Amino acid sequence: MSYLKNQISAFKSEVTSSSSKLSNKRTTVPAPKSTSSPSPSSHTTSKKQELKRKRPDQSNVVYSQPADTGTGKNIMTQVTYAIEHLKTKGTPLTLTDLLSYLSLQHREDEYKRTIGKILRSHDKVDYEDKGDGGEGTYSFRPVHDIRSGERLLGHLQSQPTAQGLNVRELRDGWPGAEDAIDKLEHEGRLLVTRNKKDNHARMVWPNDPSLAVHIDQEFQAIWQKIKLPEAAALADDLEKAGLTPANKSRGVRVKQKTLVKKTKKPRKGGKTTNSHMKGVLRDYSHLKK
Repeated sequence: MSYLKNQISAFKSEVTSSSSKLSNKRTTVPAPKSTSSPSPSSHTTSKKQELKRKRPDQSNVVYSQPADTGTGKNIMTQVTYAIEHLKTKGTPLTLTDLLSYLSLQHREDEYKRTIGKILRSHDKVDYEDKGDGGEGTYSFRPVHDIRSGERLLGHLQSQPTAQGLNVRELRDGWPGAEDAIDKLEHEGRLLVTRNKKDNHARMVWPNDPSLAVHIDQEFQAIWQKIKLPEAAALADDLEKAGLTPANKSRGVRVKQKTLVKKTKKPRKGGKTTNSHMKGVLRDYSHLKK
């Protein structure tokens, strides 16, 4: 029995010693630190980014207003505002009044003189050098110098032709043109055509009230009682009478050509051949068609 115990204890000691040796061999080796080597794709991307042109910072740009690119355009903008003010005001104004309206009274004298020079040469501005005690006045020059109903009637009657007048051109220098046109039309002194969309006056012509013919109410009632035939019935009545309605196109009749078959005529006066065979060959010329 003592021998067996010694063998068991020796086996256990060998097992424990081998397990300790294996655990020492299985020590974890730390993974080598990966050095970041630049890949070719990242290298090309960085190069492209360096080659890209740097754009200026546009965060402060306001796109709803035109950019102030120079003094010249700024002056023309002020001139446009001045002309619109003359058009709205409808009365002559001095350069001082216009500069005060544009808030330019504190600008340099050269700038003010440039605005006055541009206004004097503008085709939409009339300049009176003796206006306002000699200072000079500016007024809006419309397409037609008409600002009252009487002047409108005088202009239409003085025309050599019966050509009408465009209301849009009248509104260019006369803001109250439509009200005066409505009043003159109601009085029977103007003939007016209107837009279908908004019923605004479009064209005007002079109307002579003396040419208006009065028709008795009795004849008007008789005229209103006359019933017009329906469109379909009227077209049928016209066709029965041998007339073509305007809404139907008259068809063009094409004459059919009769084809005549051409017959081949026999030759006359042709050269006779094989004369030496007259007695041998038979003559079939009478069978020709």
